[in-house]
Amino acid sequence: MCLFKKMMGRGTETTLGATVLAFKVLEPILMTLTTQQRRSQSDGLPSRGTRLHDLVHEGLPFEYLERIASLLQMQPGVITKAICIAPSTLARRAKVGRFNAVESDRLVALVAVFEKALSLLENDKAAATKLMSSPVRGLGSRCPLDMLGTIVETNAVFDIIYQLEKGVLM
Repeated sequence: MCLFKKMMGRGTETTLGATVLAFKVLEPILMTLTTQQRRSQSDGLPSRGTRLHDLVHEGLPFEYLERIASLLQMQPGVITKAICIAPSTLARRAKVGRFNAVESDRLVALVAVFEKALSLLENDKAAATKLMSSPVRGLGSRCPLDMLGTIVETNAVFDIIYQLEKGVLM
């Protein structure tokens, strides 16, 4: 089950959508919404297209942080550090109730990377969390979780996971 679908409390089947290379970090969370979900404008994160783009530009709701933390079995502080949000900025975002576009994009990237790690490790959350938190030689002995600050670093994490899927040892 796609993490965003689970985060939103939906139990429907999902499929991954293909996106252009520039949106590579979004690919794993893109899903097809059921007809019932399409009818509701407030049913959570859209699967793809302009609604998703608009939501990221507008900023994801602050409450997504707790949902993501729960699903990834991580502390919110670990997540905010991974996506480069200072504690003072986090307090402001809590007050406003939304993340900005850059922070939203990084949250989406975090979920996408974690979902790829889950796929690699056959849906073992503990193993995926350990992979995300452990130094990887192919990343210069950095943890994948520490490599989500830029799209270049995020793409490097995707590349490592892809190589592991293909059997290349790191």
